[in-house]
Amino acid sequence: MIHKFYLNGLYIVLDVNSGTVLTVDEMTYEVLDDYKEMCRDQIVEKLKRKYPEEELLEVILELEMLEEQKMIFTKNDYDPDVYKNHDLVKALCLHVAHDCNLKCNYCFASQGDFNGEKLLMPLEVGKKAIDFIIEQSKDRQNLEVDFFGGEPLMNFDVVKELVDYARSKEESYHKKFKFTITTNGVLLDDENMAYIDENMDNVVLSLDGRKCVNDNMRRTVNDKGSFDIIIDKIKKMAAMREGKKDYYVRGTYTKHNLDFGEDVNFLAEEGFKSISVEPVVAEEEHDYAILREDVDQILAEYDKLALDYLNRHEKGLDYNFFHFNIDLSNGPCVYKRLSGCGAGRDYVAVTPEGDIYPCHQFVGNEEFKMGTVDEGIQHPEIKDEFGKANLLQKEKCQSCWCKYFCGGGCHANAYNFNHTVMEPYDVACEIERRRVENAIMINILEGNV
Repeated sequence: MIHKFYLNGLYIVLDVNSGTVLTVDEMTYEVLDDYKEMCRDQIVEKLKRKYPEEELLEVILELEMLEEQKMIFTKNDYDPDVYKNHDLVKALCLHVAHDCNLKCNYCFASQGDFNGEKLLMPLEVGKKAIDFIIEQSKDRQNLEVDFFGGEPLMNFDVVKELVDYARSKEESYHKKFKFTITTNGVLLDDENMAYIDENMDNVVLSLDGRKCVNDNMRRTVNDKGSFDIIIDKIKKMAAMREGKKDYYVRGTYTKHNLDFGEDVNFLAEEGFKSISVEPVVAEEEHDYAILREDVDQILAEYDKLALDYLNRHEKGLDYNFFHFNIDLSNGPCVYKRLSGCGAGRDYVAVTPEGDIYPCHQFVGNEEFKMGTVDEGIQHPEIKDEFGKANLLQKEKCQSCWCKYFCGGGCHANAYNFNHTVMEPYDVACEIERRRVENAIMINILEGNV
């Protein structure tokens, strides 16, 4: 399977299975339309009024050579056992706080409590979660723990003690922990920023962009905008990490700011070098929900953002936009390509009570409670269900050229909109395909292909 597209003056061809990316001329681009359906003479007859016959034959011969070299129209030869034999947990989302000091309108966690009680994770529950991932990770050495909420800084003493606890287990169990913390920035101060900078491998800082956009959705418990409270703190935290350790500023765009490229540019102009802005996922009755009717405008905005991104890089004002970062030379391993995010299989979330769910977006839905840190996985059928949600078995993904870039999409989005994790959310698919096309185009123009 190949995917070809024209973008920013380039005729681009992607071989889906091998990952080969080619830039071609217009004639080759047109020949590819019929290359697998017609013989040489038929192709020449069809196109000879537009292109010289000798050049058409030369193009066809070149394509035949590329096919022989397994650079185009390669077959999918993935061994299903590579996926089936991978059965361990390597990443943990620790909900150390089901409480929050903001009340963001679009929050899937219902202002931090996930439609339940406002709770902070006790230290003992967190320790049992660390023990759980050590046991479930089997012989894997590198493990990941994300301190999440709600707002994890509301339970920061427990965060610090859990970091110490995990570190104390590394040598005896031959493990290496990487920690991430996600924060809205309200409680950041010099002391906890110093600790975070020293101990966290990645920091996710929530900020939607322009003040008017951020304050429309991300509001305090007193119904005031949060921008002025957090902007300087987030800038300081980012500056501490810049060029040394990972971080990114993470925003959400809604129907109210479909010109979200302006928010990305605003964040870049504020000095942030690592930026991610994601579409909101919300039921259509909400006035901020993104609907199918918005997709064309969103795709055009990504096209515009890609050109702005290139222009800034040419001027030396570069930044990394999460969705334009793809590795076309190496990419993920076979298992990762097939499994996607790994939710419910090698990644799980743990609540303050110690309940285990496939990921943070399923927390609170009792149908997806997999077990507890005390009892372990009590419902392996849930893990099996998520294990089946891979590229080898998702029917709609089979014919999609983008499947190895997105891994089949977000399981939570699929379930929320289609009531099954086996059918991806089509609006998200359309958005992802355009982001990847722009990412490929950027890689070509920046000499990474």
